[in-house]
Amino acid sequence: MAELNSAEKMNIGYENESSTDVMTGGPDRRRQLYYQLIASMKKAESVDIIVSFLMESGVKMLLKELENTLKRGAKIRILTGNYLGITQPSALYLIKRKLGGRVDLRFYCEKGRSFHPKSYIFHYANHSELYIGSSNISRSALTSGIEWNYRFSSKKDPENYEDFFHTFEDLFENHSIIIDDKELKRYSQNWHRPAVAKDLERYDFEQDTEDKIKPLFEPRGAQIEALCALEDTRAEGAKKALICAATGIGKTILAAFDSKAYSKVLFVAHREEILKQAADSFRNVRNSEDYGFFTGDEKCTDKSVIFASVATLGKTEYLNEKYFAPDYFNYAIIDEFHHAVNDQYRKIVEYFKPQFLLGLTATPERMDGKNIYEICDYNVPYEISLKDGINKGMLVPFHYYGIYDETDYTKLHVVRGKYVEEELNKTYIGNAYRHDLIYKYYCKYGSKRALGFCCSRKHAEEMAKEFSRRGVPSAAVYSNADGEFSMDRTEAIEKLESGKIKVIFSVDMFNEGVDIPSVDMVMFLRPTESPVVFLQQLGRGLRRSKGKEYLNVLDFIGNYEKAGKVRYLLTGKSKAEKSTYSVADKTDYPDDCLVDFDMRLIDLFAEMDKKQQTIKEQIRNEYFRIKELLGKQPSRMDLFTYMEDDIYQKAIARSGENPFKKYLGYLDELNELTEEQKRFCQGIGKEFIKLLENTNMTKVYKMPVLMAFYNHGDVRMEVTETELLASWKEFFSTGTNWKDLDTGITYEQYCKISDKDHIKKIIKMPVNFLLKSGEEFFVKREESVLALKDEMKEIIKHPVLAEQMKDVIEYRAMDYYRRRYQMQTD
Repeated sequence: MAELNSAEKMNIGYENESSTDVMTGGPDRRRQLYYQLIASMKKAESVDIIVSFLMESGVKMLLKELENTLKRGAKIRILTGNYLGITQPSALYLIKRKLGGRVDLRFYCEKGRSFHPKSYIFHYANHSELYIGSSNISRSALTSGIEWNYRFSSKKDPENYEDFFHTFEDLFENHSIIIDDKELKRYSQNWHRPAVAKDLERYDFEQDTEDKIKPLFEPRGAQIEALCALEDTRAEGAKKALICAATGIGKTILAAFDSKAYSKVLFVAHREEILKQAADSFRNVRNSEDYGFFTGDEKCTDKSVIFASVATLGKTEYLNEKYFAPDYFNYAIIDEFHHAVNDQYRKIVEYFKPQFLLGLTATPERMDGKNIYEICDYNVPYEISLKDGINKGMLVPFHYYGIYDETDYTKLHVVRGKYVEEELNKTYIGNAYRHDLIYKYYCKYGSKRALGFCCSRKHAEEMAKEFSRRGVPSAAVYSNADGEFSMDRTEAIEKLESGKIKVIFSVDMFNEGVDIPSVDMVMFLRPTESPVVFLQQLGRGLRRSKGKEYLNVLDFIGNYEKAGKVRYLLTGKSKAEKSTYSVADKTDYPDDCLVDFDMRLIDLFAEMDKKQQTIKEQIRNEYFRIKELLGKQPSRMDLFTYMEDDIYQKAIARSGENPFKKYLGYLDELNELTEEQKRFCQGIGKEFIKLLENTNMTKVYKMPVLMAFYNHGDVRMEVTETELLASWKEFFSTGTNWKDLDTGITYEQYCKISDKDHIKKIIKMPVNFLLKSGEEFFVKREESVLALKDEMKEIIKHPVLAEQMKDVIEYRAMDYYRRRYQMQTD
């Protein structure tokens, strides 16, 4: 049996309801406002609604009948309030998504007067009727909540009807602002869930649980906003997009809804547990069993939705026509998209040619592979951070305790940005002081279900043993588990949820994808080395669960190298954005969150700040760390991709220290040039590359011109009108790059631009500017639009020229997109 949505469930047996003018709510459906409103809506020629707030639950109930009313040609006007933020952005996005511009939707905009009306006006051929009372648009207010509403007709009481209706007209026309896309986005970005909304949502939740019929999966909250953003970006011509949403927001459900209209869908992830959880979500959303798996054990190729593991599908033997043609899938989803910088992910992304590619990640911007943005055309239509998720009530708040740990890390070695596992083991194993410290704080704050994050298998085993010995049943979870206290992940989760064990100590097994909403404590038992891992682990405990008000976070901090970073991670700001840290400043933490550092840690952080390296030393150390990580000389794009974000921000903000402005010179300073690069730098080539690194990029117009010269590695001495036009159109037709052509341009307008007008712009803007700013290299010739000076002939086929041009052009494009993206989100 097909599942029913909230409005359809309410309407079962509706035909038997009889009309009444007095509605008082409660269990008697005849007295519930909802049924009377629906009956009126079915006959009305126009509808006017004025309520102080709209909630998602109520809008979902009314949407279908509102749409039917519009289909009959009726007009609908809605005036609501934005005071105190009780109106949910998702309720407004629902109306926009389902009904578009057919509804005239507005905010009351006077700040000097309160706004508490609740009235529904229906206009018919010969008369009107008006409901007035206490019900706003929420599920409980429309149904079983104790709400008093009264209906009267313009025929029976014309004078009072006219007073009410004229007041509505005046408020709607003269004291309101239209809720267009810009206003809605602004409202959503600034919206925090108000305290009163928690009670209103609780009433709706309790009513949901009373329903006997299993509810259909429906998008909620930020998911609705993201779906609107994805629909808008496709309407603008985008073929790829990245959604950045904190753990717990429901990215998989979002992807299932967005892909619902597509017949062949591919979902790619790196763990089979994630694939199984995703399959459950898709089955519920699509209401279909037509799905299969492409993993080590199973090679399904004939289902509508295929859930594939990266390790299997990414092999060359499977990326061919025998299994799947490149255009087999018309919608592809890459989960944990920040991994897409890795080879197997890239092979999959580059092989398949879907109509739309959706990347999903909870990883904050640019912290783990900045060039993932290149893969999705730097198109991020929607982002909701962990801080926003808490502020909007989609995640529970955290109570974070920074606990001073006397463990000494100064003699341990850091390799490729991480402490050596063997050395950490020696420090932790058998450390009775540390075992007692962790156990005592666990007892102090108390927990029913906890996760502890460890540095190694041995560490996880020992922690499980120590806690079990102290009367707290625990298990260790890690890959290929074979220890005394180890347990299969699925079994461990089941036992944790049922209360048979109290703590799971894990190693890299719960950072991504696996959900245990009821977890009420996380313990960080190893150094915080990666911002990504820290936030992923924090996110594991932030999902909402019945009876869970907040998450306790116990972070055991010693004098390890990056100890002070956590101060900035908890605020959602980078160190570059928040140049100084004040322990007394609580303004940047998410709503209802508590952050408490041991006073000894505050002293430790201050001491570490004093010893901080100069920016020049930090950039140098990052260069060699990335070189060691990649096993080769890093390119500009490699540095952009893997450099720690706060160091990158500092580097580009200081022209004297910015290696991206003089990269060959910087490599020379470090004695890192290859012999071939040294020879190249002795001639004109080094200065030409420096010009490309420093030419003004306020606009992106020069990029396709430089790409035309680069010519996919076969560098040209000159470019014709035809070659420039081809490069220009290829660039601006990629993703939503067309937006950069002109301020305020629409996709329809872009598509209508003639080749002649494109050429005119190319010559007037980038060609003209390159001739002026790069006159020592660029010239005008009769047979071409733009050419390089004859001196460049001697190096035009030099492999270092092509290598450096490609790197500079890619980096400048990515850095431009980064700046554009920042401006959009600020």
